[in-house]
Amino acid sequence: MSKLIATAAIRGANTLVAQAEEMLEKAIAEKGKDFAFEFPDTAFNLPMIYAMTGFAVKTLGDMKVALGFARELQHPEPDETLWKPYLGEALDSGMATLFAEEIILAIRYINGLEPCKDPETGYVYNGFITDTIQRNLGIQLVDGTMPGFAAIIGAAPTDDIAVSIVRELQEKNILTFLSGQSNGDSVTKQLLRKGVELGWDSRIVPLGPDTEHTLYALDWAIRASLIFGAKKPGDFREHLKYQKDRVFAFAIVLGELDDIKWTTGAGAINMGFPAIADTNVPVIHPTGVCTYEEVDRELDHSKIVQKAIEMRGLKIIVEKPPIPVSYGPAFEGERIRKEDTFIEFGGQRTPSFEWVKMVELDEIEDNKVIIKGENWQEQYEKGGKLPLGMVIEVAGRKMQKDFESVIERKIHHNINEAQGVWHMGQRDINWIRISNNAKKEGFTLEHLGIIQATLTHSRFRSIVDKVQVTLYIGEEEVKKVQEEARAAYRERDHRLGSLTDEAVDTFYSCLLCQSFAPSHVCVITPERLGLCGAYNWLDGKAAFEIDPTGGNQPITKGELLDAKYGRYTGVDEYLKKASGGAVETLNLYTIMENPMTSCGCFECIVAIIPEANGVMIVNRGATGMTPIGMKFSTLAGTVGGGAQTPGFMGIGVNFISSKKFLFGDGGIKRIVWMPKGLKERIKDDFTKLAAAEGVPDLLDKIADETICEDSEKLVEYLTQVGHPALEMESII
Repeated sequence: MSKLIATAAIRGANTLVAQAEEMLEKAIAEKGKDFAFEFPDTAFNLPMIYAMTGFAVKTLGDMKVALGFARELQHPEPDETLWKPYLGEALDSGMATLFAEEIILAIRYINGLEPCKDPETGYVYNGFITDTIQRNLGIQLVDGTMPGFAAIIGAAPTDDIAVSIVRELQEKNILTFLSGQSNGDSVTKQLLRKGVELGWDSRIVPLGPDTEHTLYALDWAIRASLIFGAKKPGDFREHLKYQKDRVFAFAIVLGELDDIKWTTGAGAINMGFPAIADTNVPVIHPTGVCTYEEVDRELDHSKIVQKAIEMRGLKIIVEKPPIPVSYGPAFEGERIRKEDTFIEFGGQRTPSFEWVKMVELDEIEDNKVIIKGENWQEQYEKGGKLPLGMVIEVAGRKMQKDFESVIERKIHHNINEAQGVWHMGQRDINWIRISNNAKKEGFTLEHLGIIQATLTHSRFRSIVDKVQVTLYIGEEEVKKVQEEARAAYRERDHRLGSLTDEAVDTFYSCLLCQSFAPSHVCVITPERLGLCGAYNWLDGKAAFEIDPTGGNQPITKGELLDAKYGRYTGVDEYLKKASGGAVETLNLYTIMENPMTSCGCFECIVAIIPEANGVMIVNRGATGMTPIGMKFSTLAGTVGGGAQTPGFMGIGVNFISSKKFLFGDGGIKRIVWMPKGLKERIKDDFTKLAAAEGVPDLLDKIADETICEDSEKLVEYLTQVGHPALEMESII
C-alpha cells in the first residue's frame, strides 16, 4: 500500500475520531452521560463496536469508553522509509474510523438528524438498517436469490451511467446500498432524476448522503455473524473471518476519493470486502502481510460491475426469459400505480385465475403459448381492463400431482421479476398489471406465457419436461375454465389436508441456512413447515427431485421413540451427521427439551412464560415490549445461530395453527400472549383448530400488547378470563 493511501486513511480516521469526540462531549453536556440510546429495532447496541470489542454501548457514557477503543487504533502518519507497516496501520485506522462513524451517526440519531432528508429532493434516506429487515431478507441471502450486496459510494459521471450500473446490479440480483457524494452529486440524486424507484422493494437502498453513512451497510454485514453465525461479541478474528468467507459484499466508488472515503474503505477492506473505483487510483493486491482482498480500478463503467463481482468471487447465473424488459428478483417489489398502468387483469375488477395442471407428455407441445379470445390482439392494444385465465400445463416423467401447488406458487415470482409487470394474489384472486413503460418496450400478452414456460422449465428442470401455456381472455370462457380450476383447487386442498406426520415415512431437511449458521438443521414435516415460512414439506419433496444434492434432503423417520414429543431414530441419526455432531437429538413437538435449532430467519419466536404456565409468541416486525421483558430484536439475539435453546424456539407463522404445535406441551392451549397483528393474521385457521380442541374462544383469551406488556398484568388477565393454561400441569 502506498504512503499516499496509508496517509489519507490515517488522516481521515484522525479527523473522524476528533469529530466524534467533539460531538460526544457536546451531547454529554446537554443530556448527561447516562442518557440511553439504541439504534432502532436492533438487539446489538452499536453493532460494529459490540461485535469487535464485546462492549455493549447503551449510554453516552458508554460511547466515551468506545471512543477510547478507536483512539487506541489510531496511528501517526507512516514512515515513508518503511513498507510493511503501511497496510496494518491503515487497516487499524479503518477500524477506528468505523467505530467513530458509528458514534457520530448514533449522536445524529439522538439529535433527530437521522434518517436524513435531502433538502433538494425531499427524499428521506433509509438510515440504520433494522434487525427485522435483516431477518426478513435472510432466506434470500442463503437460497441464492440474493447472492451478495454492493455499496456504491459517490456519483457517476452522468445520470445514465448511474442508471446503467444500478440496473446491471439489479439484473444480477445484487442488493445495492447507496451513500456519499462526489462534486455535490450522488447516485441517489441521479436515480431520482431518472425516475428510478428506490427502496427495499427494488433492492436499491439509499442509506444517507455522506460517506459516513456507508457504516450502516457495514453494520448490516457484521450483524450477519452475530445473528446467523452465532459468533461471540468481542471475538473479532472470528467475526472478520466470517465476513470474508460468508458475507459477499463489495464496494464501487464513483468519483474522486478523499480522506474520508479512503479511511472508510480501509475499514471495509479490514472486513474482507474489496473496492473498485472508476478513477486512476493505485491498485492494492494482497501481500505477504495481508490476506485481505484488494482495491482495484475500472475506468470503463460498462465493465465495472462485472469486475467487482469477479473480485469478490461471486458466481451468478441469471435465467432471463426472452422478453423485451429487464428481469430479476430485484424488480419483484416494484409497484405499478394506477396512473402508470397500461392494462390490468383480475383484482376483483375482471374475472381472473391461474392454474397449474399436470397432463401427460403427449397432450401438450413444449413451450407453446396459446391465446384464446376473439380479437384478443385488438383488445390488448386498447389497454384498460381484461379478463384473464392462465392455465399452465406441465408434463414430466418425474412430475407428481402434489407438485402442482409448488409450481403454482412460483407464478407470483415469475411474473413479478419482470420490470414493469406486477402480480399479487394466487389461484382465482390474482391481480396482474402491465405498466405503460413495459408496453412501450414491446411487452405483449404473449410474453406472460413466455415467462411462465421459460421459468417453469428453469426452476423445475428435473421434474418438468414440457410446458404449455394457454391464456384465455374472453369473459365467458374465462368463467367456464375458472370453475374447472376451482374444482381442482378443492380436490388438491382435500388431498394435501389429509397429509399428517404419521402418514408419511419421510421428512425433509432444509440446510440452506447452513451457509450462515453451520450447525442449524431445519426438519420439515407435513405438519411443520420451515421456521422461515418459505418451505413446507411439499417444497422439500419437490426440491429434492429437482436437485438431489441440494439443500433439501430426505430424512427417513425410522423408529418412533416418543409419540408425545415427536422423537424418531432416523431424525436423530440424520441430525448428528448434518450438524457435524453439534445436535444429537430432536423433539419435534416440544419447546422444553431438545427443541429444533434456529438460524435467524424465523418468522416468530416462541418463549416460555413460567409464571403464566404457558408461552408467548412474538413475530418478526413486532417492535414493542413483551411480557418477558425483551423485544423481538433482543430475544432473537439469544435464539439464533444454530443452537438448541430449551424454552425458546423459532417457528414459521403457519405452524401456530398446526395440530402438532407444542403437542407434547399441551398444544395451542399453552399460548397466553401474542401481538394483536399476529392474532389477526392467523385468526381463521387458528379459530378452526381451537374449536376442534374444545376451546373455541381461545384467541379472545390470549392477551396482546393492548392488554399488557408485563408478566404480572398478564397473569391477572389470564385469571380474569379463565385461560386454560392456568389449569394445566406445570410446563416446567
